Amino acid sequence: MRSILALAIAFLAAPALADDVTFVMQNDHPNAVEVELYSQDREHVWPGDGQVYYLDDGETKQIPLACEAGETICYGAWIAGDQASYWGVGPGNVQDCEGCCYTCEGGQTEQIHLVP
Repeated sequence: MRSILALAIAFLAAPALADDVTFVMQNDHPNAVEVELYSQDREHVWPGDGQVYYLDDGETKQIPLACEAGETICYGAWIAGDQASYWGVGPGNVQDCEGCCYTCEGGQTEQIHLVP
């Protein structure tokens, strides 16, 4: 009985398994855009610390993330200097979106086109 209890405690105390995913973002807008990636399962934002991923017009960027296996991550993007024009969940992860979330399970997303 003790070994079962010890095993249960060890399982509950084990850290979440780490994985990674790479978001492939293509800015097809004539202006630069800013991007943040938001976990839907915990309070975590990439890149974090008030920073954003910046994509010039026409730029494609691969954004690798270390994340928790199975975690749902959604992108929010907006025109630099104009947060009212956005894609995905928008700035601050506050909008509803369709098709803007991915699961952390290794590999990369399809190319995500940010179009006007």
